Amino acid sequence: MNDKCFVDTNILVYAHDRSSGAKHKTAQRLVGELWNSGRGVLSTQVLQELCISLRRKALSPLPLAELRRLIQDYFNWEVVVNTKESNLHALDIEARYKISFWDALIIQAAETSGAEVLYSEDLAAGQRYGSVRVFNPFSQTIPSSPTTHTS
Repeated sequence: MNDKCFVDTNILVYAHDRSSGAKHKTAQRLVGELWNSGRGVLSTQVLQELCISLRRKALSPLPLAELRRLIQDYFNWEVVVNTKESNLHALDIEARYKISFWDALIIQAAETSGAEVLYSEDLAAGQRYGSVRVFNPFSQTIPSSPTTHTS
């Protein structure tokens, strides 16, 4: 077992969008813990979605210079680069679990990184997709280590 934790876009958006209320505080705490521990993993897809969300969809969009600094900071995390093969594998995951292609691509990236925990609000909390288990930090207590997570 390892302690890598893959983070879906929605968690990062809440962590940086101060208008998200209680979700902002929860996501900010989780992201902070992942920063401090060095366990955070994301993908090129997550970074791309984060850019769009914080620039165009947030109630208070981030200025371009601030967004560039934020994205550069996330380069310190392990970043899974989606490849041609990633897309094909995601199609298989989509068909197997009857989920959207975009969610399947997130699961594929989490699997590729070796993460056992995928923090997401979009996927069913507790659901296992192969070696990856989804964990919703807004509806479940954040474990101190993914190895202690039992739901």
